[in-house]
Amino acid sequence: MTTRGQLPEAMLFDLDGTLFQTETLLLPAYHATFDELRAQGIYEGETPPEERILGALGMLLEQIWMRVMPESPVAVHQEADKLLIKYQVEGLQEGRGVLYEGVAETLQTLHAKGVRLFVASNGLEDYVKQVIAEMGLEHLFEGLYSAGEYQTRSKVDLVQILLEKHGIQSAWMVGDRSSDVEAGLRNNLTVVACDYAGFRDAGELEGAHIRIGRFAELLDYIS
Repeated sequence: MTTRGQLPEAMLFDLDGTLFQTETLLLPAYHATFDELRAQGIYEGETPPEERILGALGMLLEQIWMRVMPESPVAVHQEADKLLIKYQVEGLQEGRGVLYEGVAETLQTLHAKGVRLFVASNGLEDYVKQVIAEMGLEHLFEGLYSAGEYQTRSKVDLVQILLEKHGIQSAWMVGDRSSDVEAGLRNNLTVVACDYAGFRDAGELEGAHIRIGRFAELLDYIS
């Protein structure tokens, strides 16, 4: 674990709600997904409230759909997976979606200081890689790790794979959900909780070593 004021060897970042303002891309794709599910005749009724999917960000996809439409069969969940990623990728290509304020500049500063940068996300591989590419951040990251690519059942496992693969001894886990806090603590990392997205439930960030209200505040905690 790295102490405050000490430059960590690496920083691992969640994507949605940490680097990327997910709702700017997600919500149009979410509504398009349910329009298409209804058009296919495999879903009836109104689109579930946006709060359901926003509150599920950070979960694995199968958990997200169980929360969004628990009454629908797995086949419908799987079709929703495909449609959501399709519409999100199209949205990215059309220029939708933005980073949180200060993300690009802060990552550039950390990279220039020699900190190794990684993404660790519970999202799909194509989505994670496409967001980073479209936002122009690819050159700053040493690796992009996703549950979709590595087929992990929890972020704890994903982070463990990342650390072992790259031989990292000291790192910070930076994220906005309980899954990020758990992944950091159980891998003996310094945990930085991002308290600005608003997707989390009460108490999710308990146990974090540092809590920030703006992304650029990261720089206040390193020498």
